Amino acid sequence: MSRTQALLSVREVSMRFGGLRALNAVSLELRPREILGVIGPNGAGKTTLFNTIAGYLRPDHGSVLLDGAEIAGRAPEAIARRGMVKTFQTCRLFGSMTFLQNVLVAALSRTRDMKAAARSAAACLAQVGLMDRAAVAASGASTGQRKRLEIARALATGPRVLLLDEPFGGVDLGAIDALVALLHELRAQGLTLLVIEHNIEAVHRLVDRVVAMDLGEVIAEGSAQAVTRDERVVRAYMGSGDA
Repeated sequence: MSRTQALLSVREVSMRFGGLRALNAVSLELRPREILGVIGPNGAGKTTLFNTIAGYLRPDHGSVLLDGAEIAGRAPEAIARRGMVKTFQTCRLFGSMTFLQNVLVAALSRTRDMKAAARSAAACLAQVGLMDRAAVAASGASTGQRKRLEIARALATGPRVLLLDEPFGGVDLGAIDALVALLHELRAQGLTLLVIEHNIEAVHRLVDRVVAMDLGEVIAEGSAQAVTRDERVVRAYMGSGDA
């Protein structure tokens, strides 16, 4: 484990929905400028974990620390002001607005100066390679464009940490390379990324480390190569260690 102080620390977080144990004493650390992947089969608790970190759910037990400050139970907008923003598996765009207007809405969360917000929105749209779509209605966006537009909107809030919920979901194979390159570029520019993803091949190409979950618990942590070969992880996905 690196001695670099964690930017985000999740400590013994537990969550129940009635009789369902969604998270059981989950802990992880995200270091500055790291890309950490979270994998696991459906029902593993990944989305519950993300929603707890981002403020959409309050944990029953445990702590979530951002830069050493407790954020568990804070509202998502308060957490966003502290520099951590979550994207969604299903992109929540304003279809009647243009690509640029969608990003402008996010930029206005940082400033009420319309000209400054417009400059920021244009820069974020260009950063994700969508400036040529600036005046086009978002309702016509492809899945890959929607994913990039969602990232642009997150960037417009000025985050230090991005929580990306299945950024490759529904994206065609030809666009995955470019999206991996974009996320690496964002990291090179100083961002820290925590990523839920089902596309294991993309995970191998993207992340520095992986945390694997099953039934609300962390079952393995380490390099993508080591974790995806771990018998517990194979069993969680395939139902048999021999598989």
